[in-house]
Amino acid sequence: MPDTTIEDLGIRKVFNSRGEETVEVEVYLTDGFGKAAAPAGASRGSHEVVYFPNDDVDLAVSTFEKTVAPDLMGLDASIQSEVDIRLEEIDGTENFSRIGGAVAVATSMAVARASSNALEIPLYQHLGGTNTRDLPYPLGNVIGGGKHSRGLGPDIQEFLVLPYGAPDIYSALKANIEVHRSVFKELVKVDPSFTGGRNDEGAWSARISTGTALDILNRVVKEVSNKVGFEIGIGVDLAASNLWNGEKYVYTNEGITRSPKEQLEFIKGLIEKYNLVFVEDPFHEEDFKSFAELTDIVGDKCLVVGDDIFVTNPSRLSMGIKEGAGNGIIIKPDQIGTLSRAWDTVRLAVSNGYVPVVSHRSGDTEYDTLAHIAVGFGAPIIKSGILGGERIAKLNELIRIWDYMGKAARMNQALVRKIKH
Repeated sequence: MPDTTIEDLGIRKVFNSRGEETVEVEVYLTDGFGKAAAPAGASRGSHEVVYFPNDDVDLAVSTFEKTVAPDLMGLDASIQSEVDIRLEEIDGTENFSRIGGAVAVATSMAVARASSNALEIPLYQHLGGTNTRDLPYPLGNVIGGGKHSRGLGPDIQEFLVLPYGAPDIYSALKANIEVHRSVFKELVKVDPSFTGGRNDEGAWSARISTGTALDILNRVVKEVSNKVGFEIGIGVDLAASNLWNGEKYVYTNEGITRSPKEQLEFIKGLIEKYNLVFVEDPFHEEDFKSFAELTDIVGDKCLVVGDDIFVTNPSRLSMGIKEGAGNGIIIKPDQIGTLSRAWDTVRLAVSNGYVPVVSHRSGDTEYDTLAHIAVGFGAPIIKSGILGGERIAKLNELIRIWDYMGKAARMNQALVRKIKH
């Protein structure tokens, strides 16, 4: 048996896909090695862990070197929960405000990487077990708006596609790329001056309205679906906390404000008109009531997914479960600080009928770790863009995992059963 004792750790400052500073952690075992870097979101929920202590990356690095690394020496990296609990003890706060959530999640992921390396098994098997064989459907961002497009496009932040009828991961990814490519051609027809600008996540960033974006996407999805021979659904991420001014939802480009009740009717209308299968953050991060009302109205024909409202936190999710708020949850390990905490949230979600959606961040890294997390956690959906080097790194890794699994591989049918119920 390989020796998975932690012998040394290192840290350095690196950059994410947005050119922002982040941290990369290396973990050296007696018989293995792993490294990982922390991603960062532009649109963050107020209940997420603190990214850097005092917003100071240098303080995060020095704290790691003086406090974190020495305290983790000698631990067994193969026992992920033990390492992650020690990280919580070292920090001593509920939101990693002392060592920083970026340091915590990079360390947690690097430890998992090192263990899988030492054990000579893929990371997804280390996380999910040797019998893991379900692959997630890729949820791709096609048209961007809101904060991700500097407020110059539609007020809604993301217009998404989900190829939930695809027979395999390669076909699913190819369909998303085809939709993305075809949407560009339609955008040029609407605006001949459109030069093909893309936002942080690789989505087209055009000066169009919400209605135009959905009309184009709806038309293209039908054409591509007919071409590939399987169903492709449409989704949106409203990032509604960014629209909420404390009293109403402000749609600046539309010149419209909506009360919570009007917002509910608006979202309901979009679901009905465009047969949406996925709606993320339709209300602000404290409005459990409206989440519950929408979930009750749409039932299982559409996933009502919480990101900012839950922030991968089991306590926040428990509040949502009690209220009946939503039926899906975004899972971002960096929101909660460790893989173990994220895994606890996934288990709570699944046991209460919520669909977990493992997700990237707008400021991501070149690492493919997220693909393994999605497969290892048994998530029916991975949200990881469509184009862009840091996005493709994760999506191509899904293809490699599919190839490695061979005939045992299958698409996660929990999603199809949920949508078609």
